[in-house]
Amino acid sequence: MLPSDLLMRRIQGDEIVPKRLKHSEANLATATDVINVFEAQLGETKATLEAALQVLEGNDTDYRTKRGFAHILTNSFSEFEVKSPLEPANLRQKVFAASAKHIPSEANSEKVLEQVASELSQETQTHVTPDMVRAGLYADLQDNHVLERFDAPNANTLIDRYNLSQAQGVLYHASHIIITAYRNDPGEYKQLFRFLKLFGLMAYIEGDADHGFTITIDGPASLFKASTRYGTDLAKFLPALLQVSRWSMDATLVPPSNLYGNVPDEVHYRLAADCGLVSHYKPGTTYDSAVEEAFASRWAKTKTDWRLEREVDLLPIPGSVMVPDFRLVHPEHEKTYLLEIVGYWRPKYLQKKFAQVRKADRDDLILAVSERLNLEAAGVKLDDVPAKIVWFKGKVNPQDVLAAVA
Repeated sequence: MLPSDLLMRRIQGDEIVPKRLKHSEANLATATDVINVFEAQLGETKATLEAALQVLEGNDTDYRTKRGFAHILTNSFSEFEVKSPLEPANLRQKVFAASAKHIPSEANSEKVLEQVASELSQETQTHVTPDMVRAGLYADLQDNHVLERFDAPNANTLIDRYNLSQAQGVLYHASHIIITAYRNDPGEYKQLFRFLKLFGLMAYIEGDADHGFTITIDGPASLFKASTRYGTDLAKFLPALLQVSRWSMDATLVPPSNLYGNVPDEVHYRLAADCGLVSHYKPGTTYDSAVEEAFASRWAKTKTDWRLEREVDLLPIPGSVMVPDFRLVHPEHEKTYLLEIVGYWRPKYLQKKFAQVRKADRDDLILAVSERLNLEAAGVKLDDVPAKIVWFKGKVNPQDVLAAVA
């Protein structure tokens, strides 16, 4: 995604329109030029790469497009590494300690480098030169990171990513988003809801798989305290939405005046399935939150006959839907339980979540609830919740879950 200073958009009435590049000959040529610079700089430092990109910019008035291309290539298609014969901080300590024994001079500096290179060669059983020591001293600085790998996209792909990034950037300032997901393949719904959970978005879902769903997502501008991370997570959700066949979206934005100038207090960004934006997410990939992933990993090491399954069907409830995180299946008596992990959320979300559980009225549902949640402050009581409750602190303990199904 692009930083705010590389986002370009215009306001038309109450609607915001992000910049979108056409796949014209000129734009394809520009994209190719930037890609070629990266390919030519393989094995060079980030500072050298930046200098080459500045030469490419020259006095071009449309420099932000080239910088946008470069930003995307740097963060999505490149790998930079620290190149040093020893971890740079330890290497500096070694060189400075050796230097303290000599009077500062150019000749003595060379002797120190030769001495340290010789010592490292013996310690590592590899050939270390004074030039390698010199280059490695501050190799941990960003400018000195070396471009070790570049998976060059074609020019069309780069333009697609650029257009998507401009659209994602608009969502940094959303107060809320309403998505109408029309009747689609159930698998598309499941994947969409999994991405909602993956990025920790505060979403309220109404509808059913037969008729479609209305999804209302709180945006970063709705939070009590602005969250750059939440805004980024919301923007990451857009490529997932693009994988759904039939949908429309209306995002309400509160644009900062310092970025957008004199504009209405509230504007909209509207998109639909035929918008032409291209997702780079791989379809059908299962994604887990950190808590879910840790639980699955710990479960795999637990001795039990219960089988943990990740793919769980949508759980319809009156006026909404739930997508439990896991299903527990016993191979002998075929008893099953659904497991939902409730982590760190705002009070309004917790109220909605536990209201859903009550509506579901399932006796096969287990809720793993974080002890760090202030349920009392959120006005949530567990007395009338039909689900089994398992408490956890940092990680969900498989043994606690097994005790609940015993």
